[in-house]
Amino acid sequence: MPLHPRTLLRTPASGAPRRRAGRLAGAAAALAALVGLGTLSSPGAHAADNPYERGPDPTTAGIEAARGPYAVSQTTVSPLSVSGFGGGTVYYPTSTADGTFGAVAVAPGYTASQSSLSWLGPRLASQGFVVFTIDTLSTLDQPDARGRQLLAALDHLTQRSPVRSRVDAGRLGVMGHSMGGGASLAAAVSRPSLKAAIPLTPWNLDKTWPEVATPTLIIGADGDTVAPVTSHAEPFYTSLPGSLDRAYLELNSATHFAPNSPNTTIAKYSVSWLKRFIDDDTRYEQFLCPLPRPSLTIQEYRGNCPLS
Repeated sequence: MPLHPRTLLRTPASGAPRRRAGRLAGAAAALAALVGLGTLSSPGAHAADNPYERGPDPTTAGIEAARGPYAVSQTTVSPLSVSGFGGGTVYYPTSTADGTFGAVAVAPGYTASQSSLSWLGPRLASQGFVVFTIDTLSTLDQPDARGRQLLAALDHLTQRSPVRSRVDAGRLGVMGHSMGGGASLAAAVSRPSLKAAIPLTPWNLDKTWPEVATPTLIIGADGDTVAPVTSHAEPFYTSLPGSLDRAYLELNSATHFAPNSPNTTIAKYSVSWLKRFIDDDTRYEQFLCPLPRPSLTIQEYRGNCPLS
């Protein structure tokens, strides 16, 4: 029961109550200081509000770095051990101290294999995700088929893979390049529970996607002659529901094959989008809103701000 202030102000000749008041006040101040320090320094402070936050407070340097705060391990998934897709490689944070992680499956483009996007695996995983770069059943598979394979890969990852205990099956996303990018849109339509989709220089004969309910970041390239933004990435973006959390990033001085080699701009905004929507981590919204301005690497950026 707290002491009434008037009790502390009564001062007999001995002065004992005043000294006791001083000690109590000092203890309270010390406790407040400790609590304050804990709030500032403890990585669990944010987690009290959002249990899905992973890693330290983000900085531009941190999300642009080739590797994030987590050490990464990997395991190969043989095509002979799975059904519905062509196997692949799983990259995941080595430590289990932070519990489970959100996950994302990544599909390659037409005639390509998972190796064409292998740089994304460890880069995203080191920021606190389980990442599955997959091979498709055929390198000639079309976007709808690749979309089904992305979902089959996520099902394998969460239900049968050796790292399934590290994955939160309720926090999943998809990515892909070219036809794999078109596939990520198809997968989002088929499974609205997905938390994020990121098509990279996407290609698809279907130009309208009003049925997508998954927060979607579309990344195009101004020099793309295989899937020109005017007939692919841009109409895909504009056809998404206006109420959807969506964004369109057009890379400056880049080609269709920009996602096939390490790219800081792709990584920075992919990490931010995945963190914001797979982890519901609002600490990363600062990199998405206000909308990034044109720069040496960004030709154009459109989107909805604030994000919901």
